[in-house]
Amino acid sequence: MTSPSPVPAARDGEAPPGDGEVWRTTRYGVLGAAVGIVLVALGLVAGRADVALLGAPVLLGAVWRGRPGAPTATGGDRPTRVEMVSGTAPTAPGEIRSTLVLDPTPGTELLQARVWAPGHRRTEVVVRAERRELGLRLVTRRTGPQPTFVADARGHGAGGATTEDPMRATAPERLVLPTAMPLGRVPLPYRLRGLTGPHTSRRLGDGDELRDVHPFTPGDRLRRIDWRTTARRSPELDEIYVRRTYATAEATTMLVLDSRDDVGPDLTTWRGSGPQRVDEPTSLDLARHAAASVATAVVDAGDRVGLEDLGRRRRPVPPTGGRRQLRRILHALATSSPHGVPARRLRAPQVPADAIVYLFTTALDDESVDLARTWHDGGHRVVVVDTLPVVRPVHGEHLRIAWRVTSMERADRLNLLAAEGVPVVPWAGPARRSAAARLELLVKAAERHRSAPVHLAGGGGR
Repeated sequence: MTSPSPVPAARDGEAPPGDGEVWRTTRYGVLGAAVGIVLVALGLVAGRADVALLGAPVLLGAVWRGRPGAPTATGGDRPTRVEMVSGTAPTAPGEIRSTLVLDPTPGTELLQARVWAPGHRRTEVVVRAERRELGLRLVTRRTGPQPTFVADARGHGAGGATTEDPMRATAPERLVLPTAMPLGRVPLPYRLRGLTGPHTSRRLGDGDELRDVHPFTPGDRLRRIDWRTTARRSPELDEIYVRRTYATAEATTMLVLDSRDDVGPDLTTWRGSGPQRVDEPTSLDLARHAAASVATAVVDAGDRVGLEDLGRRRRPVPPTGGRRQLRRILHALATSSPHGVPARRLRAPQVPADAIVYLFTTALDDESVDLARTWHDGGHRVVVVDTLPVVRPVHGEHLRIAWRVTSMERADRLNLLAAEGVPVVPWAGPARRSAAARLELLVKAAERHRSAPVHLAGGGGR
């Protein structure tokens, strides 16, 4: 039996039933008919009945062999059905699954399918013609909307004499949510707000941490009376003493995502002239991962978290707590992407009072740095997360000089922020593994009530 020829490119819905020929004779079918004719002719000319009888089956098989897809009791004149079914079961982070369903035309002998996805190698398979469900799987390090599987399939008749026009099925685009890295404790704002929460504030109220023992005053609750202290200090019960505690409060965290840039390690793709690789996270992928990690740590601690996107003029996600809010944050992070040339903001986005601001940016221009400085001067605690990926060595003198100038300007911006008391935490390459330790350093510095800002090295250019 001859091997099937490669599946050519097809378009969605190509060669539908009733719109032209679906099955065609291949070169193998033409060659079989030609061989049969030659053998029969030689047998008749030479008077050799054995030679003519040898060519007759070949000729009859090529001419009279039924074409697949002809109307039968079990099927009709239809092409092979190709369908892509997206998986609904939970998968591992960065993993996309789907199912390719092949339903061949009655009379088909072999099914040939070719599957690929942008940025991935093509895979081709030939199977026996029967209804099949082929599992598809790909792994990507990118987040956000991702193109997935494209499949071309066609059937082959007996002996490869006939073949079917290829049919295409395309899986829908999938939204890959960012994953989170365990961080432990993250820095809190300078002042806490709210009437309840997991943290102890510096004001009086209901809580567990003792502040002092004070004489009873109007407004104090009876359950706060300290009878032992009262009996010791006022045996005649002339004065009653109560135990006063610090109130509990919650922290408010505002995540500010700079989605205006989406650049990768390859400088040649920064101008949009080439596709980004699926095995290399871009700056926006790193920003999504860092923001998801901080949001998860904040929600696990029982605090409130919100999201602001610098790349799009839309209503921010207001800060609140809970697992439902975390899902909203992750979905908003995954759908963020650059939209043309964003208009320059005349003023910094408004953030809640007494909130800590995490700015995830590449610092490739002055706008994001100016925003961080504005929030810091307004009394907010600001942490800048550097999300520029580690740039690969470049080739070409002009490109090398341009990157050197850009990296020096970027390093000056980040160093100036650190000098003004805004810590910079890198999130690319090996520095990501030490990000949790750097944030823990900021937490311990705040617990020791240091007045001097903490400067973290490593936020400069690469």
